[in-house]
Amino acid sequence: MNNTIIDTNFNFPDQKSIYKGKVREVYALANDVLVMVATDRLSAFDVVMPKGIPYKGQILNQIATKMMAATQDIVPNWLLATPDPNVAVGHACEPFKVEMVIRGYMSGHAAREYKAGRRMLCGVPMPEGMKENDKFPEPIITPATKAEKGDHDEDISREDILKRGIVSEADYIILEKYTKALFQRGTEIAEERGLILVDTKYEFGKTKEGEIVLIDEIHTPDSSRYFYADGYQERQDRGEAQKQLSKEFVRQWLIQNGFQGLEGQTVPEMSDEYIESVSERYIELYENITGEVFEKADIDNIQERIEKNILAYLN
Repeated sequence: MNNTIIDTNFNFPDQKSIYKGKVREVYALANDVLVMVATDRLSAFDVVMPKGIPYKGQILNQIATKMMAATQDIVPNWLLATPDPNVAVGHACEPFKVEMVIRGYMSGHAAREYKAGRRMLCGVPMPEGMKENDKFPEPIITPATKAEKGDHDEDISREDILKRGIVSEADYIILEKYTKALFQRGTEIAEERGLILVDTKYEFGKTKEGEIVLIDEIHTPDSSRYFYADGYQERQDRGEAQKQLSKEFVRQWLIQNGFQGLEGQTVPEMSDEYIESVSERYIELYENITGEVFEKADIDNIQERIEKNILAYLN
């Protein structure tokens, strides 16, 4: 089995704290600098799978940093440098406690809600007469509260966010504006690559100067769903499933194997062959979305490589 990075315990100069998310580990240093390591952990239904996926962290980190570079003219972001294929370094921010989910098509969670007979999602109406994977007349923003590790993200409406004081109205207006602008740019980038950006989520934070910036990941297979544009309409007309590039194939495999993250359910065993196939799907997405050939980093001693590169950057 390939070497994967599942957990890190680095100790950098002027290190203040470590935060371990579902996939990323964030080291807070003095001078308001954050070092974010993308691990090979795989999370689905808010549960971290027991085995890592080779190259997944590198893929997520490199897509996210490329996409930040491709959108920094429209939305400021936290990024300073990428000293290693699995690492991003940036400004410390106070994260907003909501994820800004935006959907151009009725897929995934929205489709599951629709099938259950619900026509409102996060306070936003969904038109009657739609079928799964149809395009919405306009993209809809359906925020979610940001869960702690082990908890589930929960749908929330704009009204509830403001009523509960999770985000101020002035800030929320900016979050909505940035979310729409990023989705529009992401849609254009995807189109150039023969893909459809179906839905995605963005996370934002505030710098100590009070500037709202994009943080975490953007337009990766973990945060976004993509369809292949070629044959999309024909598949819709025939009522067939869409050919997609996202983490949804993992979710579907888990559902078929009796797991949806519910109490009492056990994560099914993932064979080495299955893990290899997931890794290949992630590489396929990387190459499709960036238009570049994926270059595998050396994973003989991945921990040592990452630590060495971060220390060299910090020095």
